[in-house]
Amino acid sequence: MASMSMWTFLQAMCLVASLSMAVPENYEDEIDVGYGPNYLNEITEEDPMEGDTPTPSPEPCKGPVFTKWDKLFTMLENSQMKENMLLQYTDDIIKVELQSLRGEMLQFVAQYGGSCASAVENLVRRAGTQTEMRLQNALDRVREVSADQYARHDAALQQLLAGSVNQAARLERLENGCVKWEGGGMASQTKSIHTRHLMQEVTETEGLYGGRLEKTLATISSELQTIREQLTLYTRSTFANMLPSGCDTGLLFPTRSSTAHVEVSAKKTFQTNAVTICLWVKPTQVLNKTVLFTYSTTGNAYELQLVLNGQSVFFTVNGEAHLVEASGAVQEGQWVHICAVWSSQQGLASLWVNGQQAASSPGVAEGHELRSKGSILLGQEYGRHFRHFSKPDTFDAEQAFTGKMTGVNMWDHVLDSKEISQQARLDGSGCGIRGNVVAWGVSDIEPKGGVKLIY
Repeated sequence: MASMSMWTFLQAMCLVASLSMAVPENYEDEIDVGYGPNYLNEITEEDPMEGDTPTPSPEPCKGPVFTKWDKLFTMLENSQMKENMLLQYTDDIIKVELQSLRGEMLQFVAQYGGSCASAVENLVRRAGTQTEMRLQNALDRVREVSADQYARHDAALQQLLAGSVNQAARLERLENGCVKWEGGGMASQTKSIHTRHLMQEVTETEGLYGGRLEKTLATISSELQTIREQLTLYTRSTFANMLPSGCDTGLLFPTRSSTAHVEVSAKKTFQTNAVTICLWVKPTQVLNKTVLFTYSTTGNAYELQLVLNGQSVFFTVNGEAHLVEASGAVQEGQWVHICAVWSSQQGLASLWVNGQQAASSPGVAEGHELRSKGSILLGQEYGRHFRHFSKPDTFDAEQAFTGKMTGVNMWDHVLDSKEISQQARLDGSGCGIRGNVVAWGVSDIEPKGGVKLIY
């Protein structure tokens, strides 16, 4: 009997334990826990009397937490982080390119700073071309990154705008459900205030991201432009301090004086009705009349003259009344190649600047013939009182040339356009062409009055 009751007791305990374990599971499955506001279902302790006006609840309506906003702002934060990574990557690219450019320029200066001028110029042009290509590639990459970033920001902002519209609709439904205003004016006003506030946040966010990206791109573009300008200035400075390619020697007219000039001896005597004169010149200062080349005879001190006047070049034959002018051909401190061509047939005269025809005029000393046994002068003119056997020792200082000159050649015939353009080339072949009357590097020259021969 005792064992029977003990067995019954054990069975009852097992049943109670199993029920205690089963009840919570069923309880969790069947009961739906609500987290919404419960003030709509509250029952007051006292029933309202008929005729009494119900008073609104004093507690404010609390809106639910909108998790979609959290997702949208998280997306914007991720977009900003990606933008910073892209900008950092762009900065690294620019730094690497600048370091590479600096290394190439240092190597260029170390290896070729004192070597042949032709090799220096070729390397400078090659470095400039490579730099422009790299700068262009960097700009293309920056444009691609900026376009992609703009697209991403636009998509994120569109999502944010759509979310703001949905949020406004939800706020409208929430206001209609939780607060019963006596009139519809307050609800409409509250909705309008919320909507304007959200739209203002969207506009400010768009302006913030767009302004930062535009500012960054403007900074990068400004730095690249500065590098290009510095490279251009360096190239011009290097070329300005050297003689043109292929010219081994030159003349330096250091000061404007009444004695500075160069006498040139012709290779042969000539009497001709056509002529071509070519030379390289880099003027330091140009006044109203600066003489480059003069051919004088006992009967005419102004048989041929090549003169600078400001930025213009004048070529006269048989006096100043017969001339041709090329405007805007010369810049102070810069090398320029000038050729003057004349033929007595129809008096056709022309001026060529850097291998291109700059001016042409017919009827210049038509039918005139150049006399032989004249004198050639560089940087000055003899003037009206010239006599072949009594050359003056002093000249007009106001007409003296100051600067550098090289590659002076003269022919007793007309050169064609191809031959003239060949002399103006910068690849080293210009000074290799020599005239049959005056040949640079072959004809005798005698610098006087402080003019120096440079190498």
